Amino acid sequence: MKKYLLSLVLTPGVCTVMAQNTATDSGSFFLHKFAQNIGRESYTVTKQANTVRYDIDFRFVDRGQAVPLKAQMVTSTSLDPVSFFIKGSTSRFSTINDTIHIANKQANIRVDDSAWQESLKPFAFPVGGYSPGTVQMLLLQYWKKNKEPKSIPLLPTGEVKISRQGKDTLSFRGQKIPLERYVISGLVWGNEIIWTDKDLHLVCLITNDAEGDKLEMMQEQYETLLPDLLTRAAQYGMELFSSSVKMNAANKGVLAIIGVNVIDVDGGGTIPNQDILVENGLIKQIRASGTIRIPANTTIIRAKGKFVVPGLWDMHSHFEQAEWGPAYLAAGVTTVRDCGNEFGYINAIKAAIDGHKGIGPEILKAGIIDGPGSRGLGIVRAATKEEAIQDVQLYKNNGFAQIKIYSSVKPPIVKAICDEAHRLGLTVTGHIPSGMTIQQGVDSGMDGVNHIQYVYAAMKKNKDQSVNMNDSMSMATLNFLKEHNTVIDATVGVFELAFRSLKDDITVMEPAFYSLPLPLQVLFKNTGMPEAQAKVYKPVYEAMRNLVKTLYDKGIIVVAGTDMGFPGYSVDRELELYVEAGLTPLQAIQSATIVPARVMKMDQQTGSLKEGKRADLIIIDSDPLQQIRNIRQVSMVVKDGQLYDPVGLHRMVGFVK
Repeated sequence: MKKYLLSLVLTPGVCTVMAQNTATDSGSFFLHKFAQNIGRESYTVTKQANTVRYDIDFRFVDRGQAVPLKAQMVTSTSLDPVSFFIKGSTSRFSTINDTIHIANKQANIRVDDSAWQESLKPFAFPVGGYSPGTVQMLLLQYWKKNKEPKSIPLLPTGEVKISRQGKDTLSFRGQKIPLERYVISGLVWGNEIIWTDKDLHLVCLITNDAEGDKLEMMQEQYETLLPDLLTRAAQYGMELFSSSVKMNAANKGVLAIIGVNVIDVDGGGTIPNQDILVENGLIKQIRASGTIRIPANTTIIRAKGKFVVPGLWDMHSHFEQAEWGPAYLAAGVTTVRDCGNEFGYINAIKAAIDGHKGIGPEILKAGIIDGPGSRGLGIVRAATKEEAIQDVQLYKNNGFAQIKIYSSVKPPIVKAICDEAHRLGLTVTGHIPSGMTIQQGVDSGMDGVNHIQYVYAAMKKNKDQSVNMNDSMSMATLNFLKEHNTVIDATVGVFELAFRSLKDDITVMEPAFYSLPLPLQVLFKNTGMPEAQAKVYKPVYEAMRNLVKTLYDKGIIVVAGTDMGFPGYSVDRELELYVEAGLTPLQAIQSATIVPARVMKMDQQTGSLKEGKRADLIIIDSDPLQQIRNIRQVSMVVKDGQLYDPVGLHRMVGFVK
């Protein structure tokens, strides 16, 4: 389940007279993920006396898998919706099948096998999600025609808000191109950024697909402007949040936390009734309560009976949109490793956060490299050793901490990537490419592996596909990983979500589910398997989960990573699953604090609560060492000395609190 964008191509319409009262136009958009052109959306327009019909064909190929979609929108000549039909795939893992007819102020709605009728609300408009882009263009034009209402109800469900954000003038072929910039909120999770011409024809739409991957649509003739627009989208997206929070740019504030119980992830256990003094973004003192002199004008947090834990790490993030920043911090995640993203986008996101112009965790960038072929991802590819060296150097020169190898890299190129990365002082993580075993990947120089599935694949299986831990093949795999100090980023929560029965109560894995923004609720409720299929895969999932304990007992390094999931909360769930596997709550918390700090060679600066270390910490209402689910009870977050209220952060990105 991963991450990337679209780009939209709007070709100037060609009008052909077909009959006295009928004419047609046509247009198309190019679709992109990871800045790679992966498909196309095209439409034709048929105009008759009283209606305008848009027939839309949307299709892209994502890592070798086709994602086709067809839709038809009919409006009146004044843009009032008459009917809407959409059927097909919205990602590699999700489908849609909606039909809506509007007449006499009534909407007849069918979604899959469910059908109902409801009275039409003012300005209601039918939309099928992020795609197709043509429908979003019509939505924007409908909003403008109706004098820009504050909100527009959606059919079959939901509501959007549209706002005019300003103008951008871009240089293109020696000319200045003026573009109007808008934000649409509520169609997907968070904000979509749209640029149009003066007539509200789409030039660029930056959104997120049904996997949570960034997707861009870009007008063809302006496609060379996509990198510039991606950078601007990152900056504008972060500014939408930072403008509502007073950022302490120099971290000069002094903060005192009084009477708190300190979770010691270095030594283990709890140190009761401590005062913590934070100054200039660092932990200046930790002492028994009442023994520190508190300077004047200090912000004081009285935390008697509460617990303080180092800020959590997510070692498998994909920071696909600005909303992840507040969502991560609200859940107590203060550092993430971004395991592959669009080059310009993640650079701009990190620069905004580091420059105190955006809200979010510390980002450690892992630059993705894939190989040639139709199943490859993104535009940074290496088919030769020379290309591998150039790609690694590109990332090194732009402040990346690691290289991430993806699934289509050929075996000789894996070694070339690792050799160059190590020469430049970088480490290497990633997928085990197709045709290689985990042993071959590690032998080629990989320092870490993303996803427990690659360990599972190397183990001896029982008949039901659980793991036979007594087999020599399984033991040899574990010994090999231990000998090579291989770091495993397990992402167990991804497999729990993918293998769940669609009939299961999703609040068991995510108790805050109904606080999530509605688009995320719809997305996650539809993620999983039919009940019978889920039963077949249950031993596989349980074997993967339980391998975490096996690895830990063997002394193999496990770090907590999520690969997205429930924004922010997915880290909490990952730790809960580690405890289900047999780790203690302390061991689970260490996998998301001091252990990843050591892996990334940052443990002298962060990862635990020590004097002189960076002030990244969270205050929790109840003891997480007694019950790991208490890690969710975050009452206050401090990142780099900056104080944040989690309730305010969550509200900022559409969570109900």
